[in-house]
Amino acid sequence: MKKLFLFDKTSKGDGYVPNNLIFAYASGLTGQNLGYFYITNWLKYFYINILHVDPMKISTVFSISYIWDAINDPLVGAFIDKRKYKPYRKLRPFLLYTPPVIGLLSTLMFVNTGFPQGGMIAYLVVLYFLWDLFYSFQDVGLWGMIALASPHSEERARISQWVSIGAGAGAAIAGLFQQVRSMLLGAGFSEGQVFFACAVVFCLGGELLSLNAARIPEQVTADEMKSESVLQSITVLRHNPKLLLISLARFSLGLSPKVQNAYFFENCTGYTVGKINITGQTAEFLFGLFGGIPGTAATFFATKIADKIGGMKKILYISQFTAIGIRVITFFVGYNTFAKFIIMTLLISLVNLPGSLMDIAYRSLTTDSIDETEIKTGLRTEGISFSMQNFTSKMTNGATTLIEGVLLKTLGYDSGRKAAGLAQSEKFIKWQWPLFCLGPVVGAVLFLIVISFIKDGKEYRADIERRLREMRESRNSAQSAV
Repeated sequence: MKKLFLFDKTSKGDGYVPNNLIFAYASGLTGQNLGYFYITNWLKYFYINILHVDPMKISTVFSISYIWDAINDPLVGAFIDKRKYKPYRKLRPFLLYTPPVIGLLSTLMFVNTGFPQGGMIAYLVVLYFLWDLFYSFQDVGLWGMIALASPHSEERARISQWVSIGAGAGAAIAGLFQQVRSMLLGAGFSEGQVFFACAVVFCLGGELLSLNAARIPEQVTADEMKSESVLQSITVLRHNPKLLLISLARFSLGLSPKVQNAYFFENCTGYTVGKINITGQTAEFLFGLFGGIPGTAATFFATKIADKIGGMKKILYISQFTAIGIRVITFFVGYNTFAKFIIMTLLISLVNLPGSLMDIAYRSLTTDSIDETEIKTGLRTEGISFSMQNFTSKMTNGATTLIEGVLLKTLGYDSGRKAAGLAQSEKFIKWQWPLFCLGPVVGAVLFLIVISFIKDGKEYRADIERRLREMRESRNSAQSAV
């Protein structure tokens, strides 16, 4: 009988991963997130403001689709855990075969078909359903590889740090869209052409880049999950309270009363500095660029910071306490002059300093939770565990989209006025600053309450690794004797 948890013979053999393979893995996450953030940030905007679909209708459609997407993800994760696979080939096939399909579907969603409103919604629903199905398999595979790349908690934390940096790079490149959009519009391209061209580059190009992630080795393997059905495989989550708390905490952040940042910047900002005119789109680009630099730099030291302050849970605490305090200060500073805009950007950059480390903390804690679940059940659950990351993101997107749709409708947003170059109502403009600045505080408070119940710490993790190592050695000895 085969032994459990053997190391891949093509690697060092000690459970550690060469830097060049971690870089390849990280670049794959860059590609995936390049397309993902373009879709999540701009697909709804494209349908509301470029194709002029009613905001409430499109928000309702996206909210329902997000809920279905969220239900779909655990099914995908459980299927991945349950399916038969060769040793060290549990997740890598999904990194190889899904990207081209995802890239094509992503691009097609930004095509202006010219259909009537009902036809456009039907077209979007069909493509989005297919996109999400393939994306779920790829996403579980990409992030689940962190848990399989090494049996060592500290090494997994290092891998999580660098792939999170790679993912952040993809999000940062996608964040250049507003500036690229402004340049292309100035060159004579239409809005529809701009959105489609960027979909080709960001989505299709990004997914092809994501193929690099398949170079990371799987160094941990086990027998397939034993259960009679996929649904029964999902029930293993009851043995993983840490993961459930992480998911609930992340969802709570989405319960904030806010709308997409573009509404604030495009309708409320715009500055003249000497002879230079800074539009709202340019202001948003500068805000994202300079506000994110400190946080981006901090990600390179995530593991050292966590070790110094006492664990990944402490990073989550610090991030939200910082966000609450600085956002309240920023609200009273204001934004209506260029000097205040600079101060606002600098203050929010301080929020992003610990905030940028949150995804690394989530993933590191998730891989630790898989070890804890293995001690309780004897099963490796990378599929169902990392499907919860996507599940939570979709549920959060559903909640935020519904909240955004209600707020836009309540405040009287009119995409037709925007298309005509007219200002929105005074009521709409009045509420943008409070929503932009203080809206996230609501979610931060809820987050802190939930995260306080998570167990973490250096001694706690060391004890889990020791118990797991002893359990594996005992199993291997027993199987060798058979």
